[in-house]
Amino acid sequence: MIDGYPQVSRPDSALPGERGWALLRRSRKQAPGTEILCEYVFRPLAHLVVLALLPLRVPPPVVVAAGAGVGLGAAVGIGYGHFVLGALLLQLKTVFDNADGQLARASGRVTAFGRYLDSESDLLVNAAVFAALGAVTHEPWLALAAFLALTLVLGVNVNLKWLYRRERGALADRTPPVQGAGALLARVYAIVYAPQDRLVEAFAEWRLRRLSADGPTRLAYHDRWTVSVVANFGLSTQLAVLGLCLALGHPAAYLWIVMGCGIALVPLAFRRERRAGARRRFEAKTSRGQRA
Repeated sequence: MIDGYPQVSRPDSALPGERGWALLRRSRKQAPGTEILCEYVFRPLAHLVVLALLPLRVPPPVVVAAGAGVGLGAAVGIGYGHFVLGALLLQLKTVFDNADGQLARASGRVTAFGRYLDSESDLLVNAAVFAALGAVTHEPWLALAAFLALTLVLGVNVNLKWLYRRERGALADRTPPVQGAGALLARVYAIVYAPQDRLVEAFAEWRLRRLSADGPTRLAYHDRWTVSVVANFGLSTQLAVLGLCLALGHPAAYLWIVMGCGIALVPLAFRRERRAGARRRFEAKTSRGQRA
């Protein structure tokens, strides 16, 4: 479920004119879909962390580990019924989640190790948070179902972006090679996430084969609108909604919201097929007209 982003080659220290918004723009992840809450709330907050850490040459994986620690602390807080504390810690965790990638891009230290660590840390924190939600709501099976639904939604989000890029010739390696300690993280990724990556891609290819899709039809199927909608089911938004539910004292409500996000993937898939089918019919009609 790694979401690739371009390597940058600037030095660790920011250029004098890049201490503000220019550096923020350079550190942003290039993605076909925008997660609105992340882009306009959490990324600017994370930028403040980046400005503080960049001169210190703090390695981005340290920020990943800090975010994971805060996230696990949130799970403990939720488990003990401290919902407001848990909500606040989850938002701090989201800031760190954004800061680690922004710091890596701003400092030119994007690594496969950091990307694997980020994905797997998120999975660990999510599992702990949903275990805590299951305990406090006394709905362990609902919490498990919601955890699986969230994992699916986040995986679909990343894979839709990857497939969108691939169809337009902007390939990113799903599983970049890594040496040393990162090799273990790569093996964990291959076990946990890679099957889901293959499943999403295989489903898309199966539906496109049924449509007898050509180039324009494939582009219509892998459309920016769907990618943008699903991007707003991303983890930053999920944790913000969970934080709101916790602050209001209704943690169980979030479990149903996540289930709703999973169900929403179905009409989105049907919409993509209708759009691709319409494009295929248009191309066939145009081709017949040209032959006539």
